[in-house]
Amino acid sequence: MKPAPFVYLAPEALGEAVEALREHGSEGKVLAGGQSLVPMMNMRLAHPAVLVDVARIPELAGVRSNGRLAIGACTRQATVLRDDDVATRFPLIREALRNVGHAANRARGTFGGSIAHADPAAELPAVILALGAELVVQGPGGERVVGADDFFVTFYTTALDVDEVLTEVRLPEQRPSAWAFGEVSRRHGDFALAGVALTAATDGDGDGVVTSARLALFGVADRPLRATAAEDGLVGRRLGDEAVAAEVAGLAPEGIEFSSDIHVPEAYRREAAVALVRRAVLDAANTLEG
Repeated sequence: MKPAPFVYLAPEALGEAVEALREHGSEGKVLAGGQSLVPMMNMRLAHPAVLVDVARIPELAGVRSNGRLAIGACTRQATVLRDDDVATRFPLIREALRNVGHAANRARGTFGGSIAHADPAAELPAVILALGAELVVQGPGGERVVGADDFFVTFYTTALDVDEVLTEVRLPEQRPSAWAFGEVSRRHGDFALAGVALTAATDGDGDGVVTSARLALFGVADRPLRATAAEDGLVGRRLGDEAVAAEVAGLAPEGIEFSSDIHVPEAYRREAAVALVRRAVLDAANTLEG
């Protein structure tokens, strides 16, 4: 299949990209790695009149550390997967990336591209939600910072305006004491039918008592969502405890409208989410630091 006709632009500076998007408005679309957008264009599910390719803009790529770790939006997923700082400080990201497509996809796909595309079954949006990351956005009016909690709106829709570019993902200064990741898919590399990303801070005594938690579900609704009832239920409780894990997992569906589609019904996603949260609470105990 072939995409509908389009104009291709390849600016070499961020300002040029923003100006191109401002000029073309809703007819324009940012292209980064193209691992999600191009297949949708080929199937005529997306038909932008203008593609603005930002992959050649140097300032959008790279993993940077100035006390706080930041990942440029156009950094290849394979690069992030190999980065030692990311692996040491935020191993949740590395674990999630191992489940993103296949090696060929990660070689071209970008860290920020997956997040801005906002497929509700994608791993990286849920991970930055679980980490409480910040997203740096550039538009005609300048730079603004959007918290992960406010970034995802619904299917393939984010807080980005049509003339804005996601430039950087800033990870939290305080890394979590424990984490866990899990998903259910038909085959490795497929989009998740249900998934969970968990981060937790503990009291530092080594006993795994949680002081705060962020638990993101993905693949189950129109966007990645925090299971806030489960988060609250985990505070003051011990990671790795079977009874706690079962109780917290039972709270996970509260306030979430699970979706049905041609792949699985709502009931499947609900049950899968409960099972994944239970496992995550147990698995997180094995990652405890401090």
